[in-house]
Amino acid sequence: MLSPVVFLVFLCVISPAAAVVGDGGMTMTLQLERAFPTSHGVELSQLKARDRVRHGRILQQFPNGVVDFPVEGTYDPFLVGLYYTRVQLGSPPKEFYVQIDTGSDVLWVSCASCNGCPTSSGLQIQLEFFDPSSSSTARPISCSDQRCALGEQSSDSGCSTRNQCGYTFQYGDGSGTSGYYVADLMHFDTIVGNSLTTNSSAPVVFGCSTSQTGDLTKPDRAIDGIFGFGQQGLSVIAQLSSQGVTPNVFSHCLKGSNGGGGILVLGQIVEPNLVYTPLVPSQPHYNLNLETIALNGQTLAISPQVFETSSNRGTIVDSGTTLAYLAEEAYEIFVNAVSQAVSQNVRPLVARGNQCYLTTSSVGDIFPMVSLNFAGGATMVLRGEDYLIQQNSIGGAAVWCMGFQKISGQGLTILGDLVLKDKIIVYDLAGQRIGWANYDCSQAVNVSTTTSRGKTEYVNAGQIGNSSPRNDPYTLLLSVIPTFVLQALVFGTYSFL
Repeated sequence: MLSPVVFLVFLCVISPAAAVVGDGGMTMTLQLERAFPTSHGVELSQLKARDRVRHGRILQQFPNGVVDFPVEGTYDPFLVGLYYTRVQLGSPPKEFYVQIDTGSDVLWVSCASCNGCPTSSGLQIQLEFFDPSSSSTARPISCSDQRCALGEQSSDSGCSTRNQCGYTFQYGDGSGTSGYYVADLMHFDTIVGNSLTTNSSAPVVFGCSTSQTGDLTKPDRAIDGIFGFGQQGLSVIAQLSSQGVTPNVFSHCLKGSNGGGGILVLGQIVEPNLVYTPLVPSQPHYNLNLETIALNGQTLAISPQVFETSSNRGTIVDSGTTLAYLAEEAYEIFVNAVSQAVSQNVRPLVARGNQCYLTTSSVGDIFPMVSLNFAGGATMVLRGEDYLIQQNSIGGAAVWCMGFQKISGQGLTILGDLVLKDKIIVYDLAGQRIGWANYDCSQAVNVSTTTSRGKTEYVNAGQIGNSSPRNDPYTLLLSVIPTFVLQALVFGTYSFL
C-alpha cells in the first residue's frame, strides 16, 4: 500500500520580487483561467482494473464528443498560487474546487463534519462540503466492494465498524487527510460537433474527507480537495475510460511566460512533432527511462545506472512538481558543466547552497541547450529558461538560479513544471507511453474527432470553452496548471504517491 508524499525542498531566493479527442475518442477539455490569490446516476456495480497495455487504437471505440471543465489558477512561482478546476458531484449537482495533481490518483473533496478542514480561502472562492445524505445518488463503498481493494493501490485503506471503506493520505511535510470512499455522479457538458449537450453525467468513486491536518488546513490557499490524475484504478481517468466516457489518455501544455497559461485535456492533443518514449512498466508513477544528459551535444559523464528505475529510484514526470530534481549522483556533474559553459559570460554566486548566476545577457544566448535523452530515441531539449529561475536583479544585472534541485540520499530525477512548460505533454496510458513536443502554449491545439458518419475531422481546440462554457463553448482562455506550488518565495514542492 502506498501513501502520497510531499517533499519541501529549499530554494534560495535573493529578494522577493481546447478540446482534444484522441483517435476518435471522447475528450475532456479543461479550460484555464488566470487567478491571483490576492484578488481573487447510477451506482458503479464494479470497477475493474484497467488493462493499461492495450493498443492506443482502442480509443476508436469510444463515443464522440468533448467534455469541458473550466480551470483557474496561476503558475507564477513567486505567488502563493495553485491551479484548480471545478467539478460537479452529486444529485442535485454541487460544485467543488479541486487542485489538479498528476502525482496522486484519487479525487477527494472535503465532507460534512470534517475535522480540521478550512472554512474560508484566500483565493476568494466559496468553499463547499460534500454531504452524502443530501445527494440522492450517493452510495458509500463497502469493504467487500472490489473498488475498495482498488483503493489500496493509492492509499492506506481500512474498514470501519460500519463496513465503510476508508482511506488515509499522509504527506511528507506532516499534512494529510483521511475519510471514506463514496460513489456518486460527476456532471459535465458534452460538446459533439457544433452541439452542446448539457447535464451529461457518469458515476465515479471519490474520497470524502473527514479529517485534514498540516498545510491542508491553512486558509490562505485552501480549496475543496485534490483531483488526482495518476494511473491507478481509482483515478478518474481510469474510471471514465473504463466506462467509455473518455479515452485513456490526457494531455497538457503549460505556458511559461506572460503570467502563465495553458491547456489541460482528458484526451489526446494532435501534434505532428510529438516524440514518444515508453512508460516503465508496473510503476505507480509516470516513470521514464532517462538514458543520458547532454549539454550542447556533449554527453555528460553520468553512469547510466544513475537513472535506472527501482523501488525508490528512477525518472518521474510529474506536473504536480513546481521545480525539477536530479538524482544526487548526477546533480554536481550537471551543475558544474553548466557553470563551466557560461564561465566567460556570467558572475557565479552561491546563496544558501544554491548555484546562481549574475548576468546582463539573455539567458537563451549564453546558457547551453540541455538534451534529456530517453529510451526509444526521444529527446527533450531544454533552454536556459527551462532549468533556471530568475530571482531578481542586482545593479541592472539579472540573477538566475539553478532550478534543478538535489534530493540528498535519493536516486530520484523528477521533471516538474519548470521543464514541462512550453511543451505539449501527452500521457498515453492506453499505449503506455508519454510524448512531447515544443509548442507555444498560448496558441490553440488541434483535436481529432470521429463524426457519426465515421469521418475523422480536426477541430481547433482554441475555439472551444471559456469562462462561461455553458453559454459559449467556442472560446478558450488559456492558463497554466501546476498543482503543488512554490510557496512564499522559498519552497520548491513535488508530490507523488
